[in-house]
Amino acid sequence: MTKPAPGPDQPSIPVRLVTFNTHHGVGSDHRHDLPRLAKLLASVDADVICLQEVDRHFGDRSEDVDQALLLSRALEMQLAWGPAIGRPRVGGGAAADPPRQYGNALLSRLPILISDVHPLPGAGEPRIALRTLVELDGGALWVTTTHLTTGSAEERAAQVAAVAELHSEPMETGVVVGDFNADPDAPELGVLRERFTDAWHLARARDDRAGWRFWSRDEGHTHPAGLPRRRIDQVWVSSGVAVAGVHVLDAAGASDHLPVVVGLEVRSGV
Repeated sequence: MTKPAPGPDQPSIPVRLVTFNTHHGVGSDHRHDLPRLAKLLASVDADVICLQEVDRHFGDRSEDVDQALLLSRALEMQLAWGPAIGRPRVGGGAAADPPRQYGNALLSRLPILISDVHPLPGAGEPRIALRTLVELDGGALWVTTTHLTTGSAEERAAQVAAVAELHSEPMETGVVVGDFNADPDAPELGVLRERFTDAWHLARARDDRAGWRFWSRDEGHTHPAGLPRRRIDQVWVSSGVAVAGVHVLDAAGASDHLPVVVGLEVRSGV
């Protein structure tokens, strides 16, 4: 029997995605514990994992390990890497020693077709957007993960505008995720709201009862992890992407943020 061609009449393609600011693997107990982080991520059984604040040989705070590579190996997922900060070794290191890097990572059990890194405007800590195209069975999905600046709403607005432009035609079908350091209705995210929809509000099912924090039900708060009061970790979807469900996961003390897990439904053939 011939398999039906992809198209609007075909069933949507499910994709489970996670976005998580990992705080470079340091949890609420102030310990760097990469196995704890890997165990948490493995429990989600996600297709795509978008991570912010990831270290690669950055220094003592993360035991100088390559977190991105170790997590990809532990989870048996492909890796796309977006360094926001890169510094050479200073003094004593061999010429072949890897540079100190910090940034965003995307882990995928789906084939990664394209991966590129886009510096974002701003005068403070360097910020980037990591854009990837992942292959689906009957389609493809653009996924952009980012981590916006903390100090300036004006800079965040410029960064959001640059991120939104990455999904212009013919790259418009996709998702933008990450730590926006602003609430979803903040004025500086206006450009994003014009072109994307907040997955939390679009979802047919929502749950944010992470552990015993029952009083924040239906708010979707993700930060700070111990007593979340703000929803700064978000997923935004374009047309062609529906949201079956979204929930905030208990981070089990692995970070100062809580991860967001989203069940996407991508229109076939896009």
